[in-house]
Parts: sequence; C-alpha cells; structure tokens
Amino acid sequence: MSSKRLMIPGPTPVPPAVARAMSTEMFNHRGPRFAELIADVTASLKRIFQTEGRLYILTSSGTGAMEAAVVNFLSPGDRIVSLVNGAFGDRFASIAAAYGGKVERLESPWGEPLDYGALEARLREDKDLSIRAITVVHNESSTGMLNDLEAISRIRGNHPAMLLVDTVSSMGAVDVPVDRLGLDVCFTASQKALFLPPGLSFISVGERAWRAAAESRMPRYYFDLRLAEALLQKGQTPFTPALAQFVALREALQLYFAEGRENCYARHRRMAAAVRAAARAMGLELLVKEERYASPTVTAIMTPSQAPGNQIQAMMRERFGIEIAGGQGSLEGKTFRVGHLGAVDELDILAAVGALEACLQSLGLPVERGAALRAAQEALHQ
Repeated sequence: MSSKRLMIPGPTPVPPAVARAMSTEMFNHRGPRFAELIADVTASLKRIFQTEGRLYILTSSGTGAMEAAVVNFLSPGDRIVSLVNGAFGDRFASIAAAYGGKVERLESPWGEPLDYGALEARLREDKDLSIRAITVVHNESSTGMLNDLEAISRIRGNHPAMLLVDTVSSMGAVDVPVDRLGLDVCFTASQKALFLPPGLSFISVGERAWRAAAESRMPRYYFDLRLAEALLQKGQTPFTPALAQFVALREALQLYFAEGRENCYARHRRMAAAVRAAARAMGLELLVKEERYASPTVTAIMTPSQAPGNQIQAMMRERFGIEIAGGQGSLEGKTFRVGHLGAVDELDILAAVGALEACLQSLGLPVERGAALRAAQEALHQ
C-alpha cells in the first residue's frame, strides 16, 4: 500500500492550501512583491518565537540554521558547553567542534534527562567566565525527550555564556518564549510544526548575541547573518531564496494563527497523550519514563523482542500505508518513533494506533483488541 499518513518526526504533512500556494508563478526576489512578503512573514514568525529581536529566514535545512548559530557568534578556541542526550545534541556539539570550538560535552544517556546539576556546577566553577556558549536541543526528536529550557535559563542566570538553542521539533508546537527565557540564539525549521515542506529555517538573535557577532572569527559565507541583516533592510535576502516556500510560508502562518498558538500547543499535548496512553495499553515500554520530560511532538517506543529491527515500521507501511520512524544512532533497531506534530489530527492518531495494534497482534504479542484505541480516545477527550 502506498503511504497515505506521515507519522514521523518530520517532514510532516502539508495542508492542501499550503501545497497549492507553492504552485505560485515566479517573481523578482529583488522587487517590491518579495520585500512585502518577507516583511510580513518575518513579523509573523516573531510572534511564534515570542521575540522582539532580530529574526532571519534561511533557505536551508534545520542543520543549516544550527551551523549559522555556531559560526556567527563564536570564534575558534572559544569554550562551549554542549548539553547532549540525543542525536541532535550530538550534532550541535560536533558542528561547534568542527569550527574549532573547545567543546565540553555534558552527556546523559539517550532517553534520560539532561544533568542540570552538572551544568550548574560547571558554571559555578567557571570563575574566569571563559565559557562563551551553551548549546542545547530543546526537543530531542531522536528520543522523544523535552529538555527543560526554563531550568537551563535559570541555571545560566547572570553568567555571560550565550544560550544557543535548537527548537527545530518544538517551536510552534510547544511554548518557547524566546525573550522571556533569554535565549540568545534560537532556530527552527519549516518541516516540523509549521505545516511546510523542508527547505526553510528560521533563526532569532538577541542583542547579546548580535554584539558577539561583531567579534566572531569563525569562517562563514552563505550563513553570514550580518549580510542577512543588511539585505533584510532592503526587503531582500543575500542569496536566491526559495520563492515558492516563502509564498507557502505566508499561507501556513495564516493557518497557524487561525488555529491559535495556545490551541496548537494544546492539540499537540492531546496527540502526545493519546499515543503514550495507547502504547501503555498495548504493553509497550516508552523510552522516556517521566511524563514531565516526554515530548509533545514525538514519542519513542522500545521495540518488542518479538519484532527485531525495523519489522514494525515495514508492516505499518506495507499493510496500512502509515509511515513511522525507526530509532537513530545507538537506538537504531531498539526503538521506533511516532511523530504527532504539525498538521496531524485525531483521525491520524487513531488510524496509527489501530494499525499498530493490528501489527503487534500479527506478530503474536498479547495485545488486547481495542484496548489501545479506547485508551487513545479517552486521552484525546480529556
């Protein structure tokens, strides 16, 4: 069966109105139409980020924005503390190291909370204030772990280290008040909660980070945000933008605000609760044990011993046309992940739960027929 439901952590389903918007005719990206468009969508994105600071739209994946977050504000030899408990925290640290940063990893096992006490101790012992930045992934989609930005912001306190934050799989689906939390650099991407295909990323920059950009000595060209700022003042981008994506972005943002930011957060919490309730009803083990750390956008489930490797993902795809994701890195073959973010609704959740239940029964697992669907329905309507 061809895939009809996309239940992975990204890319996520694209609403028909957004897809239609991408069929736009081409137009001058140095002309007044684009200037009006980029001003409009930039202002709307600032509302989602909850920031009054600078915000730039890059034609790149989320990893491009991650690289921009490193190279624009730091210099080779700078001390960087990287909080790592998953694949994307590891990627953030690796990019910083690749550009010559002196990276100190504070690592926790994948699927377990960050060691906030270790961060606090490390900053306390930094008497000469040599740590220039802290990198962290807010929502670690490789594990379904939501890291605590409130705690990290509080621990950083008055230390001058910049907070560089990946919110690729959380921004728009989870409340991330950038200015209130003092996130110096924060970025996300188009293909997660914002109803778009891959291809755009968005990065906000606070005043402390902008001052640091003037001193940064890391090499950059395509991702030079100082150039992006200069061209934004003219209603342009430094290089050719993905025009169709920009037009679709305006449509996607209209849909987003029609639902309402708080309603969007609540929808994601309901979807997540339904998936986790269904998993428990089927006797499955969740990778993230504590509910307070469980992601509202993706749930990682331990793969039963009766279904080694990617057997469950293959059955879901071939029998029901539903795509779910496998484990990443050290969790490959050990977990599978259900994405519940972006343009996902209750019908998608119930279809995925029913299909998963049928697959597990086919594999001989002792799953009570209908129990998972009942659990999901109860969670959706609480």
